Amino acid sequence: MQHESGQQHPVGLYLKIWALLFVLSTFSYLVDYFHFHGYLRWFLIVTFMLLKAGLIVSVFMHLAWERLALVYAILLPPLALLVLVALMAGEADYTASTRNVYFAPAQPAAEKAPQR
Repeated sequence: MQHESGQQHPVGLYLKIWALLFVLSTFSYLVDYFHFHGYLRWFLIVTFMLLKAGLIVSVFMHLAWERLALVYAILLPPLALLVLVALMAGEADYTASTRNVYFAPAQPAAEKAPQR
C-alpha cells in the first residue's frame, strides 16, 4: 500500500520564517523602546505588523503555494474593505469641516454690531 502525501516543505523553511518573525517582533518592540512618536511610530508598527501577517499567511497558511484564485478569494475582500475605510476617512474630514463652516454657533447680535 502506497500513501500519496502532499508536498512537504523543509523544516528549515519554517525555522527561518520563525526567526524572521522573531526579528520583526523585536523591531516592533524597539519602536517603543526608542520612544518614537507621531506618524513615524505608527508607520513602523503597522509596517512590522503587516510584514508579520504576510509571512504567516503566505507560509504557514500555505498561500504562497496555492492557486492564484484562492489567494485572491482570501486577500481581496479585506483589501477592498481597507480601501473603503480610507475613502470614508477622507469623506469624514470633508463632512466635519463642512459642519464647522455651516453649523458653527452664531454670535449674538450685540457682538456683531460695532458699539458707539
